[in-house]
Amino acid sequence: MINGMEHLPTTEAAVTALRELADLYGREIEVTHDIGADRTSRRTAAGVGVSTDPDGSLPHEAYVKFGGLPRIGVRLYPEDDALIDVEGVECPDIPRDEVPAFLRSVFDGLAHVRSRRFPPGYFLIVPLPGDRTHKEFIPLLLLTPWLSARVR
Repeated sequence: MINGMEHLPTTEAAVTALRELADLYGREIEVTHDIGADRTSRRTAAGVGVSTDPDGSLPHEAYVKFGGLPRIGVRLYPEDDALIDVEGVECPDIPRDEVPAFLRSVFDGLAHVRSRRFPPGYFLIVPLPGDRTHKEFIPLLLLTPWLSARVR
């Protein structure tokens, strides 16, 4: 379900939803999979050659990179969350089910940058369904031309 809130029970289901988004918005997509406890980023203590978690499950992590502007990367973790990078601004702990809605907001031009006079600063604001927003601080050095064009 690409237009509503979808339930993405697995990393592979999330990757499929992101492929559909890429097709919908005419964006190129590159996907890298890391499968096994010894290959996923949050299980560095698993040891060499240990591919399953203690419960016997096989963790699956994926990194998805979208072509075009804005530059977007998504790291889908086995723990049902994601890290989304928009033009160098990292948005951590996004629930996996909300990743498509987050990206639709960015691709549809709803995401914007809000400036604050005191203390000075910038924030990436991404509207989400249900009158919610994701707000992430942007260090001044990371204000790219794409982000600068969205300052309100």
